[in-house]
Amino acid sequence: MTADAISPNPSGRPGDMLGWWRTSVIYQVYVRSFQDSDGDGVGDLGGVRARLPYLRSLGVDAIWLNPFYASPQHDHGYDVSDHLAVHHEYGDLAAFDRLVRDAHRLDLKVIVDVVPNHCSIEHAWFTAAVAAGPGSPERRRFHFADGRGQYGELPPNNWRSIFGGPAWHRISEPDGTPGQWYLHTFAPEQADFNWRHPEVTEHFEAVLRFWLDRGVDGLRIDVAHGLHKRDGLPDHEFAIDDELTGDPVNPHAWNQPEVHDVWRSWRALAEEYTEQTGRERVLIGEVGVLDTAELASYQRPDELHQSFFFEFLRAPWSAESLSQVIDRGLGTVAAHDSPVAWVLNNHDMPRSVTRYAGGAPGVSPGDVNLGLTRARAAALLMLALPGSVYLYQGEELGLPEVVDLPDAVLTDPMFRRTGGARRGRDGCRVPLPWTSAGDAFGFSPAGSHTPPWLPQPEWFAHYSVDRQLESGESMLQLYREALALRHRVRALAAGRFRWLSTEPGVLAFTRGDNVACVVNFSSRPVCAPVGSQLLLGSDPEVGDKVPPNGAGWFLLDAGS
Repeated sequence: MTADAISPNPSGRPGDMLGWWRTSVIYQVYVRSFQDSDGDGVGDLGGVRARLPYLRSLGVDAIWLNPFYASPQHDHGYDVSDHLAVHHEYGDLAAFDRLVRDAHRLDLKVIVDVVPNHCSIEHAWFTAAVAAGPGSPERRRFHFADGRGQYGELPPNNWRSIFGGPAWHRISEPDGTPGQWYLHTFAPEQADFNWRHPEVTEHFEAVLRFWLDRGVDGLRIDVAHGLHKRDGLPDHEFAIDDELTGDPVNPHAWNQPEVHDVWRSWRALAEEYTEQTGRERVLIGEVGVLDTAELASYQRPDELHQSFFFEFLRAPWSAESLSQVIDRGLGTVAAHDSPVAWVLNNHDMPRSVTRYAGGAPGVSPGDVNLGLTRARAAALLMLALPGSVYLYQGEELGLPEVVDLPDAVLTDPMFRRTGGARRGRDGCRVPLPWTSAGDAFGFSPAGSHTPPWLPQPEWFAHYSVDRQLESGESMLQLYREALALRHRVRALAAGRFRWLSTEPGVLAFTRGDNVACVVNFSSRPVCAPVGSQLLLGSDPEVGDKVPPNGAGWFLLDAGS
C-alpha cells in the first residue's frame, strides 16, 4: 500500500479538529435497550458508560444518545416533561456527566437528542396552560383552538396525526366543561409548541446552552422539518396522507419557511461555543421532507451542519435504485458543502437485514440468510461513500427485526393509534444480546429478577457480541475491520469519488486514486478490478471475483 494511502494519524481519528463530523462514524444508542446496569430491565446511562470500551474498540468516532430526559414514556422519551432533567430509569445528571467525561477520555464525541416540536402533556408549561383557561398567555405557548361544530365538538381543522387519528385532542376546562382542543402532530400525549411565541424560542436556547455547557459535542434535532405551522392552521385536502403514509405530507403542518430562521439561530449559538472552546459543536437534523433539494436547503452554510439522508435507507436492493439515490445525495446535499449523512438503520425503521430479506414486522422475517448477506455488502457500500455514517445499535451484529412480538407487549403509540394497522417500531428496539447465555443475554446484570422491557427471542443468542467476537467472519468482525480500514486508509474517508463503468447489476466506484468498492447486485459472479488487491470482502468468497449480493474493497495498482 502506498504511503499516500495511509493516514499519518495512528488512530486515523479526527480528534478535536474542526470538521470532525464530516467523515465520522456515529453510533446511535437507544439508551432504553442498550445496557441495563441496575437490573430493572431498562437500559440506562450507567450501562452506556460501562460499554464505552466496546464502542471504542468497534471503531466509531461518536455516540448519539436517544432522549434520556424526564418523561412519562408514552413515546419512550420523545414526550419530554423536563428538558433539563434525566428520566429516573436512566440515571441522573451526575451519571450523564460521568458518561460524557469517560467518552471524551476515550476520544468519543457525545451527541444528544433535542425534541423541539412538542413536549409531554405533563410538562409544567402544558399543565399550566390547561389550568389557566382559554385566551391565557400560557395557552399561547401551544396551539389551542376552539372546536368547530355547534358545540365545538369537532376538531379545529382536518389535520391528521403521523401516529394515526386526528391531530387534535379536546381537554376539559378547569370547571369540568368540554373545552378547547390542542394540536398534536404525533401522539395526544405530545402537545406541539407554538414556535411563533417568543418564550418557546427563549426556552430552547436555554435548553441548548444547558447541555452544551455540560460538554456535549452535538445536537441531533428531532422533527427538524416541524416546529412552525402555516399561520391560521388552514385545512388541507391531502391532510389524511400524514396518517396514511406516516410521512410529513401536509404542507401546512411541515417544512414552513420560518423554520430555517430557527436553525440559523441555533447554528449561531453552536458557532459561539465552537469559538469559545475550540471544540466544534454540530447540529444534525432529522428532516423528514421527501424532496432531496428541500432536504439540502436545511444544510446551507448558516443552518444545520447535517441531516440524515433517509433515501439511502429506503432504497430497495437494486444497483439502479441505489446508484440514483447516491447521485442525488452527492449532487444536492453535498452541493452545499455539507457531507451526506448516510444511514441504513435507526430506531424508527425495520432493520436492514429484514428489509433486504423481504420480511416485514408482523408478517414474516423473510429469507434471513439472504438479508444478512445483503446487509454485509450494504455496510461496505455505505462505509465507502464520501461523507459521514450513522450506525444504529445492533446493526454491527446483523440483528434482524423481531417481527413476531406479541401484541400484548407492544408499546409504540403508532400501533395503538392505528388499531394495529401499522405494527410500530418495537421490533427494532428489542434490548441487545451481549452474551449467548445467562439472564437477558447479558443485557441486565446476572441475577436480575426483572425481565427486559421488551422480550428477547431465543435466537438472539446466535447474534450475541461474545459469540461474534469468537468468529473471524461474523458481522461484528466485518464492521470492526471496515471501520479500522476507514480510519487507516485515507482515501476511504476523504478521497475523491468517481463512478466506474460496469456491467448491469453492478456498482463500482473509486475513492481517491487507489481504492475501489465493488458491489454485485446481479445473480452471477463478477470480476474484481484488474491487478487489484483485496482489502476487505463482505463474504469469504470475495477475491478475484465478487459473488452475487457481495461487495469488496480493493487496492488498485497493488504492485506499485
